[in-house]
Amino acid sequence: MTSSTSTQNSVGRTFIRKAWLPVGLFAIWWILSGIYYSSYFPPLQDILVRTWEIWVVAGGLLTDLWPSILRVAIGFSIALVVGVALGAIFGLMPTVERAFRPLTEAFRAVPGAALLPIALTFFGPDETMKIFLIALASMWPIMLNTIEGVRAIHPTMGKVMETFHLSSFDRFTKVFLPAAAPQVFAGARIAIAISVTVMVVAEMFGTPGGVGYYIRDAQASFRIEEMWTGLIILGIFGYVLNYLFHFMEKRVLKWHHQMVAHTQGASQ
Repeated sequence: MTSSTSTQNSVGRTFIRKAWLPVGLFAIWWILSGIYYSSYFPPLQDILVRTWEIWVVAGGLLTDLWPSILRVAIGFSIALVVGVALGAIFGLMPTVERAFRPLTEAFRAVPGAALLPIALTFFGPDETMKIFLIALASMWPIMLNTIEGVRAIHPTMGKVMETFHLSSFDRFTKVFLPAAAPQVFAGARIAIAISVTVMVVAEMFGTPGGVGYYIRDAQASFRIEEMWTGLIILGIFGYVLNYLFHFMEKRVLKWHHQMVAHTQGASQ
């Protein structure tokens, strides 16, 4: 067996292992739609045709999906910067963290969607409100994981940094941040899912534009097929976003994965 054939078989097995459940569910839906018709669950083939017509041919990917992508990107970027900064401060200064703990615990316990009325009151239904909600809701897992990552650094590293007379900036960028990176990425993976969820909710009650608004408008107008097309596009968007994040994580944390694999191999 050649290497190319082996690679193709490996890719095929990976695809089957990951895709058998959604493919099976779509197949069941496809079969049942030919037996039983419901206006709430149109035939899958009709939904797929409408998805292609609305989102590709008619340009819905640019007019509705692209604004949602920008909102998630901006909101998540703000959450990442603020979450890492606050997490580093709280992680390196336990006294400050304990002083702010009641406030952070109270805000963290409130779902992002529950803050929608307050955000609408202060910012209105425009872009500021949507980005604010996305950033606020997705910041907490990043901040908490950063705190744990910074505090998990071995105490002897402090003596090493003192020996080499590292500045505060070098300590943060060359020691604390790389050491906490696995925890930061773990929190960021959770934050991405939260940001997409909050984006949909914010768009449903905000100004026109975006996948969330499209889904709600189609449902309110009883355009059931179009509503399902929005849900399919949203699912594809979430899957692609998670895949890209996983791809970037593997590249950035390549050293970490190699170290874990080496440690696991040595312990066996």
